[in-house]
Amino acid sequence: MSGGGNHCSFVLLAEFHLLEGAQLKCQFPQPLGIDEGVLAMSMLPDGAETQLDDWTVFFLNQTPFNTIQPVLALDDADTSVRSSVVGDQPDLLCVLNLVRTKHDKTWERGAKVLALAICTRHPFIQIFKPVLLMALDDYFLNPSQDCLSRLFDAVNSMDLAGAPSLTRAERLLMRTSDRKDLFAEKFYPVAATNNAPTPPAKQHRTSDSIDSYSSFEEDILMRARDNDGASRPSRDRADTASSIRTASTLQSASQHAQSPPSETSFSLGGSAVWVGDESGLDYGGSEAASSYDGQSILSGSSTLAGSSVTSPGRKRRSTGASTSSALPNGSALRSHPVGSMAAATKDTHFYHTTVQYKDHQLPIKMPLFTFPEEVGDYSLITLVKLFSSPALVSGPQHPHLHTNGPATHPIIILFNALVTGKRIIFLGHKRPAGEVSTFVLAACALGSGCGAVLRGFIERAFPYANLNNKDEWESVPAYIAGVTNPIFQQLGAWDVLFDIATGTVTISRDIMATYPPTPPPPGLGSSVVSRERAATLKADNSVGSEDGTLKNDTSKADNSADNLFIDDIRAAIEYHYGENAVRLRFTEYVTRFVRLASRFEEEVTGTTKIGYPSQAFTEGGHGRLPQLGSGVMYNDDATLIRELALNAHRLEAFRHTLSHRYLMSDFAKQQIHNRIKGCDVLHQIFRLKHAKISDMEASVIMRTLVENCRSYEQVVELLAMVVPTGGLTQLAFGLFHPHEVVRETTVELFNQLRETPVGVLFLQTLNQFQRFAYVRLAQAREQRLQAEHHLYPPALQSRTHSNSSAHSEQRLNGPF
Repeated sequence: MSGGGNHCSFVLLAEFHLLEGAQLKCQFPQPLGIDEGVLAMSMLPDGAETQLDDWTVFFLNQTPFNTIQPVLALDDADTSVRSSVVGDQPDLLCVLNLVRTKHDKTWERGAKVLALAICTRHPFIQIFKPVLLMALDDYFLNPSQDCLSRLFDAVNSMDLAGAPSLTRAERLLMRTSDRKDLFAEKFYPVAATNNAPTPPAKQHRTSDSIDSYSSFEEDILMRARDNDGASRPSRDRADTASSIRTASTLQSASQHAQSPPSETSFSLGGSAVWVGDESGLDYGGSEAASSYDGQSILSGSSTLAGSSVTSPGRKRRSTGASTSSALPNGSALRSHPVGSMAAATKDTHFYHTTVQYKDHQLPIKMPLFTFPEEVGDYSLITLVKLFSSPALVSGPQHPHLHTNGPATHPIIILFNALVTGKRIIFLGHKRPAGEVSTFVLAACALGSGCGAVLRGFIERAFPYANLNNKDEWESVPAYIAGVTNPIFQQLGAWDVLFDIATGTVTISRDIMATYPPTPPPPGLGSSVVSRERAATLKADNSVGSEDGTLKNDTSKADNSADNLFIDDIRAAIEYHYGENAVRLRFTEYVTRFVRLASRFEEEVTGTTKIGYPSQAFTEGGHGRLPQLGSGVMYNDDATLIRELALNAHRLEAFRHTLSHRYLMSDFAKQQIHNRIKGCDVLHQIFRLKHAKISDMEASVIMRTLVENCRSYEQVVELLAMVVPTGGLTQLAFGLFHPHEVVRETTVELFNQLRETPVGVLFLQTLNQFQRFAYVRLAQAREQRLQAEHHLYPPALQSRTHSNSSAHSEQRLNGPF
């Protein structure tokens, strides 16, 4: 992330003239080379004079008609993400536009309608709203180009040099957690580089543990249980003030590391995994000391009294990790002390900076977890609430859209229309253009899995479209447009129309002629699906009749997976879950769709370029090593047949879209740049979570995770895939496995997670029993290693370690 400059590429000003209509009055710092009438009409939507304020969004560099000339060479970190598969194309420019109608009796007709816009490469355009408001007020008072130059300079002087540049895995992990200190250690090196004063240490309060659930049913039950007990008094710790550790306490804790585990904590390599319900951790002041060079770190306290058993209505708390003790030789082993995670900002999900406009310092909160496909403020909850009933869907049924027959939910219809490349219009008659724009941006986020899975939607989105540029945006295949003029409904150049005024969905009566519902290709019997199964798929995927109604498949379809997903979303909204929780569910849904599309592609063509090949676990033998499975898997073949049959039409249509081509390119790049290679982690988590696996497979899974979790980048990638699918709880079951090899590898994996600050945070989400089991097994392992250290002289330690590794390998591959 560049520190300054290039945040704002252009500033535009438009005004509605009484006789000449919308006019573009100024382009700063240079003309864009785009038709001024098109820009002015985009900035001044229909009915703008009826709104005091309105925010709209549109994009530049989408098509030849709105490509700026000359194209500026902008250094964007996400340029490679936005570039096209078929060739080089300029970066998309997001235009945030503020329209204001100001009344004054001294003016002609008693009012003025002005629009001020900034063009930026950043998708988080909402952070520029405060400065844009002040700049437009400034222009009304002093209408001159100086106001535009001040706005341009103010935005470009915004300092983002201290903002950490997070990887894709780090951003995925950040959006799954509400902890305000996640990746806080990344804020420190930049502050030191800039010679900035060390931020004051802050007290880290305990917060509700952030657990990810496999389904909303479990989450709802947990939330309901917490709500029932919210009114019950919770116990405060009586000895918090007296629990500050002194130097002698640290020494005794170090000596205690070789005794049997206590019920409160266990020291391993300079940190502790707390078992009880701890009080807040204090990283600063006289109660804490931190160091980067191996000194002991005092970061918290814990007591035993009443901590191992909580009251029925009491919420479990996530706790801080202490690094208060060291090994017997006095040297701490942790390379990333937890004390370094003291947050430098109020919330590490955002980078806090300021924009200075004239004499005002405007606070800015830049989100660090945004992907290019999610632009501005959007709300999936609002989208789901508005289009909520299948009874409000009219028009013919199409196999690409109606995967559950006439009972297909409008949100599923919208998703199917997005991933199969249909022309979509959001109509908001007599509604502000900004409201229509928000629905278009929400639809793009929905189709892309909130930017984390698919892409290619923003580049064909027109959040506000009008008659003036109708020919241009209608020439874009599979456009997603927002309009306020009802004439577009009569023109019929669309496939699906969503009316935000009434919540109705209309399918074009000509959709069957535009997109003939051809069945998927035959030959689905490659390596897994037999000829009988292929015949079943072919029989189930019948073609619609001439009058537009469907036979057999979608008219009687029962896509239970989609129904369960919608039920989850409804329940989440009903129980007042936040926007982030709903977005995570859509990300999970799109991920599942992509993995199913990979399996379908493999069945049709014999191979797949968008996912791991589907294969089952093999135990090896006769000199061959065990081979882990991969790809989307089901507990039985009947479920797989049914899923492929119900989704065959939309999966086949998805294979011919631009998003599919982008997905092939992205998957190929991930195979090169991912730190965890040759292992489908999602498949292994599914097997641990749902399947009845053999002891051999459990051992190989845990050993593979250990071998692919040695660096910080590998830890983050593993957590980014594990946490949204159930958290470390699924892996913690290995602590209770009947075979020692599985227990040992689970402890080893958790020890490696604890070597990173982010791993410590998520280990704290384990429940009481899992943490205590980890403490007990980890101490036993450490005692055994220390015994070996004293038993063998240094000259034999390396040989002993090699023999031990060979023995472990023999136990791993041998019979149980």
